[in-house]
Amino acid sequence: MIKKIGVLTSGGDAPGMNTAVRAVVRTAISKGMEVYGIRRGYVGLINGDIFQMDARSVSDIIHRGGTMLYTARCPEFRTEEGLDKAKAKCEELGLEGIVVIGGDGSFRGAADLSARGILCVGLPGTIDNDIACTEYTIGYDTAMNTAMELVDKLRDTSQSHDRCTVVEVMGRNAGYIAVNTGIACGSIEVITKEVPYDLDALAKKMLEAKKNGKQNFIVVVAEGIGNSNEIAKIIEEKTHIETRATILGHVQRGGSPTVRDRVAATQFAHYAVGLLEQGIGNRVVGMQKGEIVDFDIQEALAMKKPYDIELHKIAEEIGF
Repeated sequence: MIKKIGVLTSGGDAPGMNTAVRAVVRTAISKGMEVYGIRRGYVGLINGDIFQMDARSVSDIIHRGGTMLYTARCPEFRTEEGLDKAKAKCEELGLEGIVVIGGDGSFRGAADLSARGILCVGLPGTIDNDIACTEYTIGYDTAMNTAMELVDKLRDTSQSHDRCTVVEVMGRNAGYIAVNTGIACGSIEVITKEVPYDLDALAKKMLEAKKNGKQNFIVVVAEGIGNSNEIAKIIEEKTHIETRATILGHVQRGGSPTVRDRVAATQFAHYAVGLLEQGIGNRVVGMQKGEIVDFDIQEALAMKKPYDIELHKIAEEIGF
């Protein structure tokens, strides 16, 4: 029986991380475990920025965005020396397992630490929803709703000025936020890395729509494409419709998590502690067909996540 575990958040923050931390702590305590919070991810693990948590440590955080444990990048953890320091700190404190909340980079660190005898279980926490082993990641729903609300506000001013607004949403290597936001906001076009795009065809589509009475336009661009200002400039040159670019940026990471993110984070965390209780590590928890499942970390990292081409086609078909 595992009796002492830690929990950390790593990589980019995501709404629902606090919910996951809360569920790890409460689940561990209910199982008779001691649980320790590790501040600033693997940096805190190496440096010993670690404190014991109780049920009251996680009071009043379920609805808060960000992460109470903070997060940081840790290049040192990618080195043998850094991993040895982390293992030594775990042994010093008697930590037998760690729940790691983050993305693929965080999971690689968890796999390395598991190989050194410290059981680690990863929870998928990223707004991009780009972790291949799971159909859903903590923070995704909140980020999409935030993007949708902001695009709706931009539409108001776009309508007032008969303008086209090019909106860049987050998603460095994945267009999931973009395609869902584009459909939800009635954009005329969604531009992502996964599907080729043609600005000449888009300009023609916009001018045809304008002939039919459409007065304002929204174009949603995934962060991985970049060049949103250049795209806006080209659209204006080709259509003579005033076009502005807006990059939503890190505001999409913030805010109170939605019901879906709170429930998913709690389910993932409860499952993860159950694995550690059984002495099982080197796993990533995920969701498949609505069920909570787990995978070997290396297996999970090797998976490729398909883009929803059909959803993108729907966006194109009805965006006019």
